[in-house]
Formats: sequence, structure tokens, C-alpha cells
Amino acid sequence: MYKARAYACVSPTAVLAGTTIPRRDVTDRDVQIEILFCGVCHSDLHTARDEWHSVMQTVYPCVPGHEIIGRVTQVGAGVTRFKVGDVVGVGCLVGSDHTCSNCKNGLEQFCPSATFTYNSPDKHGTAPVTYGGYSDSVVVEEDMVLRIPTNLELSGAAPLLCAGITTYSPLKRQGVGPGKKVGVVGLGGLGHMGVKLAHAMGAHVTVFTTSPGKREDALKLGADEVVVSKNAGEMKKHASTFDMILDCVSADHDINAYLSLVRTGGNLTLVGAPEKPLPVSAFALFFGNKTLGGSMIGGIAQTQEMLDFCGQHGITSDVEVIPIQKVNEAYERMLKSDVKYRFVIDMATLKA
Repeated sequence: MYKARAYACVSPTAVLAGTTIPRRDVTDRDVQIEILFCGVCHSDLHTARDEWHSVMQTVYPCVPGHEIIGRVTQVGAGVTRFKVGDVVGVGCLVGSDHTCSNCKNGLEQFCPSATFTYNSPDKHGTAPVTYGGYSDSVVVEEDMVLRIPTNLELSGAAPLLCAGITTYSPLKRQGVGPGKKVGVVGLGGLGHMGVKLAHAMGAHVTVFTTSPGKREDALKLGADEVVVSKNAGEMKKHASTFDMILDCVSADHDINAYLSLVRTGGNLTLVGAPEKPLPVSAFALFFGNKTLGGSMIGGIAQTQEMLDFCGQHGITSDVEVIPIQKVNEAYERMLKSDVKYRFVIDMATLKA
């Protein structure tokens, strides 16, 4: 066991501050990673402040961070896929049982024994819970480590480990490609990745936003059209025309307005996580055999597939790189949507 530098919070109202945390020594199948960049996800804020208490209670101290890019510094004797010096990624998962039906089907995120990157019971007993990427290093089992394409800019690649796979997975599941019409609701951290990925897949992409000022940005990101959702006339023009709508909004909103835009047999998938349940009209689904679903990240193989796809198409997230000392300010700015479109921490600043 060794000590790593990290930023942690000790209560729901405490700010994140510098500390040291225990990390396990490398075992036979482990990879030790020097963390270079870590993305800041809205989930980090929710967890740090115990806002998902009813679903997953936060255990303190809490070290957030599950969008990790780093360099391999040590490998166990049994590791075959990575070597010292490789640039790798770690997303939302650091462990699973590898034997259940979900794992066998490439859905490790739904494994009953899934170990999430932070605030998950630590099966190795190093600490009460796992500690995330707001740290200078981490030790992860080889099967949960991902290879980062060499052509991707590393800070922009970090959010792919959560925002990228969260949007890629449902797009792939719905067969998005040429000839498909896809709507993306909300142009934030998730939404801007949804636009880039759907565009690269060859779909006709429409962004729905409440902010007319986002039109130019949406078009630059790859949207073919932009609809201001407050404009009833604009919305009506698109009734029953979308093969799929990817809803990336975490605030309360009228989901039935978007279901009316889905074609017969089409789908609306939620990836945003509103705090309160959204009322859904049964008739909005009945008329047109429409489906409403949700999606949570993706398995390890699909996450690697997504990274390779992004490498092929030169896709990264639009980021603002910050020093670790500004992470609390970043949380407050994130609440105001004052970022285009993801914060990423330069972990070298942890040494300052």
C-alpha cells in the first residue's frame, strides 16, 4: 500500500481540498497509472454533495473523478495488454465479477458486483470505498483499462470515458447511421458529444435548445438544424419525423413534447438525469408504437469501440482545462452551465 495525493471532500457541505489517500500495491493483473488529466462530470458534483443519497449514499472522504487519462508506470507480472509508458484511460468502472450474464454480454456496468471508480465498496480492502481520479495515481485491474488512440489530444479525450460512451452507446443501440434523423435535446457536456458522434455516424442531426444563442455553436459541432424548443411553430414542423431523440437534459422538462416528434416505431432515450420523475403520457407512446428508454454508460468492449471510433474520426470533447485548485469554482460554474462544454483537470497541478 502507498499514499497518493488527491482532492477530497469530507462532508456534503465541505469543499474539495488536498489530502492523501491509500492506494493498493500492484498485484499480478494490475496496472498502476500516473493520472495526467481527469474530467469533471456532473455526477462528481452530485456525489460529492450526496445529492443522490436515496440511490447511492456518499461515503466520506469522497474523491470523485471517473474520466481518467494517464500513463502506465507499473504493471503486474500477469499483465499482457499494457506496458510501462502506454497512454491509457479509466472510465466509470474499475471492477466486475466477469462471470455473470451481464459481464458475458459486455454489460459490466450492470454486473451485480460492479465496482465503480469512486464511492463503491472497495473489494481489495484498501479503503472503505474506491477513490476516483482527482488524484495523482491509481491502480486498476487490467481488464478495466482502456487504450487511448495516439492521435487524440489527451485533455479532450478524458470526457470520452463518460460523456462519450454515455451518448455513443444508445446511438449505436438504435442503429444510428446514414439516412437516420436524430434529435439531440440540450447542448451541454453530454449533448455536444451526442451531436459530434451522431454526425460522424452519418445521421442528419437536429439540436433542440431553449437558448437561441447556441445555434451557431450547434452548427459548428456538426448539427444540420437547430430548433428553439420554446417556439411551438418550429417544434410542430418536426412532428413524427425523428428516428431517435437523445435527451441529454437533467433539468425538469416536458418529455411528451419530444415524444410527439418521434416517428412511428421510433425511440427517445434519456441520458440526462432529472432529479424528479418526468410525467409521461401513455398516449404519446401508444400512437406510433414509440419506445422510451434510458441508457447508462457502456461495457468495457463498447467503450474501447467508442474510443477507436473517436480516434478514426478525430473526435474529442470541447474542454476548458483547469488546475485542481479551481475545482470548487468549476463546480459552481457547472451549476450555471458556464463551460463549453466540459471541465478537465490538469493533474500535474496537484504537485503545485
